[in-house]
Amino acid sequence: MTTTTSSPIILLIAGHWLGAWAWDEVLEHLTAGRFRAVAMTLPGLDPNDPERATKTLDDQAAAIQDVLSREGVTREQPAILVAHSGANAPVSLVLDRHPELVHRVVWVDSGPMAPGSVFAPDLPVEVKELPLPSFDVLAQQASLEGLTAEVLERFQARAVPEPGPVLRQPVELTNDARRAVRTTLVCCSIPSAQVLELTRAGHPMFAEVAHLEHLDVIDLPTGHWPMWSRPRDLAEVIQSAASRTS
Repeated sequence: MTTTTSSPIILLIAGHWLGAWAWDEVLEHLTAGRFRAVAMTLPGLDPNDPERATKTLDDQAAAIQDVLSREGVTREQPAILVAHSGANAPVSLVLDRHPELVHRVVWVDSGPMAPGSVFAPDLPVEVKELPLPSFDVLAQQASLEGLTAEVLERFQARAVPEPGPVLRQPVELTNDARRAVRTTLVCCSIPSAQVLELTRAGHPMFAEVAHLEHLDVIDLPTGHWPMWSRPRDLAEVIQSAASRTS
């Protein structure tokens, strides 16, 4: 792998039920380039953590900040954050708390959360964790396009239940500087034209996009898990976004 001291680090963060392993194929392509890239497992998604079901969004945001610190990220050397799906909640918190540490955020079939958003506000408090649903049920919530039987088998075998506190916690955002961070939306299961139409209509899922000051939108047509259905193409999109200076 070729790197330079001026190359920003790319931090890959997967969504619900997933750990760093979800990025293995993308990392193979990224590390052939000039960028440093690492993937992390959020607190609550480590199957070996006996207390994982108690983890919160604050725990996850703090863990992201810890990784950035360990990798030498500073105001002068900010990072590229790549957030897939439900990783948008803790990454939105990091952008709110430390926008100066992020050169660009790349949302993969995802986007920034609006203040006060809750992923599952009606999830009963007695529900400690939410396992990966059956693929028949999951397909009604997100596109499985491009996923082979082998990939689905791996997904099911390695998925970790999502902690209840993460799903119930509101995303408290107060720093408008987060909206000035350069942003790339990678639109996979929903085309960019539809995303922008929903943004203009004030749809809650995309309302925050309307407030972004520096926005690029890229179409990568596939299902909701492009790190498995189109890993090489996704890596190229991430590399291109990381290379942009404006």
